Amino acid sequence: MQNGPETNQSNEPDRAYLDGFIDETTAADFLCQSVRTLQKWRVTGFGPDFFKPGRSVRYRRRELIAWAEDRRRKHTSQ
Repeated sequence: MQNGPETNQSNEPDRAYLDGFIDETTAADFLCQSVRTLQKWRVTGFGPDFFKPGRSVRYRRRELIAWAEDRRRKHTSQ
């Protein structure tokens, strides 16, 4: 039994793992942020895109990774 994502021949995470939905607690851990920070980001429109099926909030890992990568900087003046 594996604890992490399934990988394919090119050692990339499985598509089902990246496209699956995760809750806001898991997303906050994934981004090393608090749940409250994600909640504030949703209100201001700053954070990653999310889905809201009913009352719950869900994120996709692929979109969290893309959102984080868009914020990568080489130095503080960027």
